[in-house]
Amino acid sequence: MKLPDKTTTIEAAIARIKDGDSVMVGGFGVPGTPMTLIRALVDHGARDLTLIKNDANEPDMGIDHLLQSGQVTRLITTHLGLNAHAIALMNAGKLDVEFNAQGILAERIRAGGAGLGAVLSDIGIGTELAQGKQVVDLAGKPHLVETALRADVALIHAERADTFGNLAYTGTAQNFNPLMAMAADCVIAEVETLLPLGALTAGEVQTVGVFVDHVAELETLSEEYAVVQR
Repeated sequence: MKLPDKTTTIEAAIARIKDGDSVMVGGFGVPGTPMTLIRALVDHGARDLTLIKNDANEPDMGIDHLLQSGQVTRLITTHLGLNAHAIALMNAGKLDVEFNAQGILAERIRAGGAGLGAVLSDIGIGTELAQGKQVVDLAGKPHLVETALRADVALIHAERADTFGNLAYTGTAQNFNPLMAMAADCVIAEVETLLPLGALTAGEVQTVGVFVDHVAELETLSEEYAVVQR
């Protein structure tokens, strides 16, 4: 059986995102953040988006472009501390923010990719993170029911990929990208280097192509990527 070629242009892939979609965005700060896909989403103009991302990046970087353009209604994240603009939007009531402990966010996404409905955790009991969440007793201790997270689309950055969508990451880009690639109905990957099928060994593949729908090779890396030193 011949495996399909999933390569496309960034513009064609992003055009599939609709108003009101939920979008997972990979990255751990700058590493692994799909800066070019984000810029294309700004140009595409889809609005009323729910973003799921570990952080809000910094002003004039990454998802801040989507915040500035007013395309985001809700942000599910772990912190906003590096982005004063995101904090201002939240305080003004213009951005609904749901905070998670970082490990819990990762676990909720992992659960979504694994087909689970929720996970149980005692993290956040008695704090604001527990507000509105169901609490159950497990072995005599209270636990929060942390519902699994899935999204309509995931935007992923990988260092290398083949034409089928097998992906290899570098450094801390491995934190959220592989989890998100398993937890979305449509996965769009921007890649620095596109290789022919078979060029990646089995040991190099960190996201298997069966999870990836579209692969777009980056022609250049913008200044937003320059923070990463290799």
